[in-house]
Amino acid sequence: MMTKTCFAASSKLLSSFLALLLVPGLTGCSTPARSLESTLIPGDSSAPSQVTPEESLAIAEQYTRHAWRPFARNIRHSPDSAGVRVDTPDAGYQPASGRAGWWIPGEVNRGIPYKWGGFDDLDSFDAGIQAGKAAGDVASPAKREANNAAVSREAIGVDCSGFVSRCLKLPVVHDSSELPGICDPLLNPLDLAPGDLLNIPNRHVMLVAGWARADKSWIYFYETGGEPDWKPDLKVSPLDKLLALGFQPLRYRGMARPSKPTGKQVLTRAVLAKAIEVPNPAVGDP
Repeated sequence: MMTKTCFAASSKLLSSFLALLLVPGLTGCSTPARSLESTLIPGDSSAPSQVTPEESLAIAEQYTRHAWRPFARNIRHSPDSAGVRVDTPDAGYQPASGRAGWWIPGEVNRGIPYKWGGFDDLDSFDAGIQAGKAAGDVASPAKREANNAAVSREAIGVDCSGFVSRCLKLPVVHDSSELPGICDPLLNPLDLAPGDLLNIPNRHVMLVAGWARADKSWIYFYETGGEPDWKPDLKVSPLDKLLALGFQPLRYRGMARPSKPTGKQVLTRAVLAKAIEVPNPAVGDP
């Protein structure tokens, strides 16, 4: 038999439990309200792909971190079977002028090497390494002059436009002269946001990663083909110096955007902390 004291205690516990169920977000029927700032507006449905800023930067980061183990057979400093000169950016590549190579055969390296005309994804790159293909092919004035004729089918990696095209989830590569055709120009560079592009047609392109300073004087970006090495990196530079070089702000039409600007960084502090500071940037892809 339940005493009055026990009954009163049980009633009190039941009331407390029911009160908790009525708190928004704790019941199975209630959905926590989403902030309008976190709602993404899809990109133009006619664009070649659909992507969010978070996705594009996550892909870029994967290209900077990808682990792979090359061997001596992946080194080449000679013409391929079609007569196209190939120079892999391995540690033994030490030109009299220009950037030296970086990856070491027999060891685990991180980051996909630069390849003139390259558009590999991570799987095709790994398969190429196993097949003995050349791990990268550095740019040169001669390759720029020859353009597509200087692309080797026996090398693997990504160049600046191949890298950015992958980050935008494009089904085919769009070079720096073709990207403006699927993007909208930003009249005010201060409107740049993560996932946007800084592009010089027929020369070089980079993926914007966010603002480095509250006054928007410095900006984070991912690129490959620029200083200091032949691989994708997160970098930070003064915006005015990038604009002075001729970089044009673009927004990909298939990029989703927040309904209201949040001003928040897409990348974590740990990732931003590794950014390479480039106070005096130059146009990459020699």
